[in-house]
Amino acid sequence: MSFTCKRLFVETSEKKLLDISFGFDKSYALIGQSGSGKSLTLKALLGMLPFELNSKVELECEYELKRGKSVSMVPQNPFTALSPLTKISKQFFISPDLAREYISLVGLSEDVFKRFPSELSGGQLQRVIIAMALSVKPRLLLLDEPTTALDRQSKDSILDLIKQLQKRDNFDMLFVTHDISSVENLCEYIGIIKDGQILEEGNMQEVLKNPKNPYTKQLLNSGFSRRDFRK
Repeated sequence: MSFTCKRLFVETSEKKLLDISFGFDKSYALIGQSGSGKSLTLKALLGMLPFELNSKVELECEYELKRGKSVSMVPQNPFTALSPLTKISKQFFISPDLAREYISLVGLSEDVFKRFPSELSGGQLQRVIIAMALSVKPRLLLLDEPTTALDRQSKDSILDLIKQLQKRDNFDMLFVTHDISSVENLCEYIGIIKDGQILEEGNMQEVLKNPKNPYTKQLLNSGFSRRDFRK
């Protein structure tokens, strides 16, 4: 495994919120309903938990996680991720040449540098954010449901882009989502999380074809269409 989380533990003074371990080579999808612990996992890995939470993160990987250097993140909502009063060019904290390179890689023209975020579509904004996240050349890319706020066409386009760029830049990827369809052809491994525990994990296609845990079976049968899985 190129990335192993030996233990990720988070609790309040009243209850345990998260206690998981997982490992993967190249790509891992963490699947679960809202409140299952997906986003909490990303925040813990980024060192962004509130001070009042007791947490422990034990990692075993080839690189040290340093936010903005060896690890970067693509958030869920592109419309709130950037400063609305600042032009795109001023939101890249890298050389102009490198910014142009990555804007081109994500399929945008240099014209976007002259625009404010409000002048771009959701799909364009998410491409800008992906360019920003990858321009630091991270070893690990974290994705927090990055297609939730997008229409179907933009969603498919962004997923294809992520797949192409991972092949090009060879980074590890942890993708959290409630939507299995968005990752079944993108990630090699899958973990099913519920109430802060991973109930089942393994090779993506093997788990999808032959789930063992009753919750995984319910989840797959529902396709997340049932309200209790999406809430």
